[in-house]
Amino acid sequence: MYAVGLMSGTSLDGVDAALCQVEGSGRNTKIELLSFDTTPIPEDVKAEIRLVMGNTVPQIDVLTSLNFKLGKVFAQAVNRLLTKNHMTGKDLAFVASHGQTLYHIPKPNGTLVRSTLQMGESAVIAYEVGAPVISNFRVMDVAAGGEGAPLVPLSEIILYGEAGKNIALQNLGGIGNVTLLPGTLNEAEVFAFDTGPGNMVIDEAMRILYGKSYDENGQVALSGKIAEPLLSELLQHPYLDLPLPKSTGREDFGEAFTRDLLTRYAHVAPEDFIATVTQFTASTMADAYTRYILPQYPLDRVVLGGGGAHNEAILSGLRKLLPQVEVLTQEDLGLSSDAKEAIAFVILGNETWHGSFGNVPGATGAGEGVILGQITPCPTAFGRKVYGAWPEPGK
Repeated sequence: MYAVGLMSGTSLDGVDAALCQVEGSGRNTKIELLSFDTTPIPEDVKAEIRLVMGNTVPQIDVLTSLNFKLGKVFAQAVNRLLTKNHMTGKDLAFVASHGQTLYHIPKPNGTLVRSTLQMGESAVIAYEVGAPVISNFRVMDVAAGGEGAPLVPLSEIILYGEAGKNIALQNLGGIGNVTLLPGTLNEAEVFAFDTGPGNMVIDEAMRILYGKSYDENGQVALSGKIAEPLLSELLQHPYLDLPLPKSTGREDFGEAFTRDLLTRYAHVAPEDFIATVTQFTASTMADAYTRYILPQYPLDRVVLGGGGAHNEAILSGLRKLLPQVEVLTQEDLGLSSDAKEAIAFVILGNETWHGSFGNVPGATGAGEGVILGQITPCPTAFGRKVYGAWPEPGK
């Protein structure tokens, strides 16, 4: 059957859409990427996302409207990909939408309970595309006592597990997260966590200093020098010392964090600032592996995916810090760094579709495995009974 996975990360660089053919479930899943596309998020919508994420003034009206605006953007991303492939919503079994994370509280904090908020109204996507939508994947894991992140480990077990090799799969979106796949292929041993910022601080600094959305291939970072006092301060960030399981987001490393650094280190040349925060990303990964993985598993390979995998400064920085480990990108394996997370949500949606667990408790801290996501049916069902039995996959 055909399905589309949608991913919009904390870096706000666009909505990734992956058209896949998927069969089976669990370890028997077979998935093929047929087409991939990224739809830019309109600047006015980005501005509203940043306004809400800034969390300085209550913006309930903006938040309510933004949920539907994002639904429209996500629907446009699906339809654009379908048009490109001469298909319509009728051809899809489902759309699996991660949504846009607007706030994430991984642990109770005072009167605030563990919770997470992703938006991009699924009813809008279902109506505009004409296909069922599986969305809001994180909340059931949180309800089960987990942090709701990271969610990609199950897909990584299915796609990348290799007997006899301990593999770290590192994603570099706005936030960096890693999944350890042990060579035993024992799912109970799999664990994952957020390593810290991926592209988030780099992208925000590039936007402020250069008026660009990102540092293409790490060219600016490679032209600068490390500002050691700044790097030293960054490596004292309290997130790095937290025990597992742990996850983070824009609340720790977003615009306010970056602007404060730029104010206090205004004497640092722009290219040196970018070089330093880029090295920070590489250093947080190496530090995380040293603290949490290497004491238990000798690493054979690190595979980088996500937009940050194209940043040569991150790659070279990590290779220097871990000379004993093979560091590759998805492209080195004949896969796609950009499509990785969107494909992951097709796999998670497929597990939900089959009534199977989608989380890995060792990664999120949940008390048990649970079925993830909420299903929004196709509003017209193309002649099927809207209130009848849920159709068989692909029927």
